[in-house]
Amino acid sequence: MGLMSKILGSDQSRTADEYVELDLDDVSASAGDAAMSVHIAEISGQVDAIDIKDAVYDGDIVIADITRLRTKDSTTEHIIDELRQVAREVDGDIVQKGDDQIIITPTGIRIGREKLGR
Repeated sequence: MGLMSKILGSDQSRTADEYVELDLDDVSASAGDAAMSVHIAEISGQVDAIDIKDAVYDGDIVIADITRLRTKDSTTEHIIDELRQVAREVDGDIVQKGDDQIIITPTGIRIGREKLGR
């Protein structure tokens, strides 16, 4: 099997022996000297937006799961409007990915609107 076939895949079926289990205990949880962190969040109500706003104001990226919010609820619209305002205030960016995620970035980081490889 050639290198490109390994990277891109081929018509052959994969076996469990070809995958490597990653032990998360070997990964350091501290940010160390990183200038920025990426946070994962779930938004189920107004209170959850506070931690997200704080993280973006601190210069971090947040990927928020919004599946617990009802799509046409006024609370949902209010939360998303608040997060838009935060992105504007810090000169960051915000996009909704599908119906289930919002990505908010701090100053100087833009989110591409097109998928790579297209």
